[in-house]
Amino acid sequence: MSGARPTIGAAIRGALLTGGPAGKAFAARKVARDWRLGRLDFDLDRPDAAVMPERPEWPDNLQLLPPAQMPRRGKGGSERGRLALWHALAHIEFVAIDLALDMAGRFGGARGEEFVSDFLGIAADEAMHFALLDRKLARLGSHYGALPAHEGLWQAAQDTAHDPAARLAIVPMVLEARGLDVTPATLERVKAHGDSHGARILERILDDEIRHVAVGTKHFLKICGERNKPPQETWQSFVRTHFSGRLKPPFNDSARHAAGLSLDFYAALAS
Repeated sequence: MSGARPTIGAAIRGALLTGGPAGKAFAARKVARDWRLGRLDFDLDRPDAAVMPERPEWPDNLQLLPPAQMPRRGKGGSERGRLALWHALAHIEFVAIDLALDMAGRFGGARGEEFVSDFLGIAADEAMHFALLDRKLARLGSHYGALPAHEGLWQAAQDTAHDPAARLAIVPMVLEARGLDVTPATLERVKAHGDSHGARILERILDDEIRHVAVGTKHFLKICGERNKPPQETWQSFVRTHFSGRLKPPFNDSARHAAGLSLDFYAALAS
């Protein structure tokens, strides 16, 4: 007698609880592929579905520091500065794998299979981004975990674990949207240093992140419609409540607009 088919809830939980960098990236891509190919049963709407962990597993050797204690990278072209840049980007993409997995696993039961498919696709993208950046670190003679990393990135997930709209407002529509703003300047600096390989990585990430913000915005607007709430005012309220930083210009208005995040959303909160 054959056993029960594997479920999407258990698969997502397993990926979240994979701590090794390469292992987590592989697990995220496998979950997304197995789901796309119909190999996993949808169980997130059942009482016995796997519970998502409060925190994912990360590498044991990763030193996490509060934002205020992070060493300044600077904008110079020194070897140390370049290494710190690529390590910081790798950490952002590594945590982004878990943010997308948790989004699918924690809220997929209420939001449905399209929601799960969208965010597992994003998790696979983030895993690919991390793999590219990890290989970049290896080319520089380093590795992920060689430098301290920002401990605050998961805080947004914990602060918004109660509401998919709040999570969408903060993670795709603030944190990932910020990536749209800062990546072009980083890309220009990398090109100025003659690093065509690094520039291609950043161009790929920027293209994908526009789509990720668009997915988050799409689902946020859908929830606002279901709740009969005005999207812009609702988003601004979530940002004031759950985002401790500031929305700082300059903004990449064209990329944000392409992602469905119009100026009407964020102009009133810009500092």
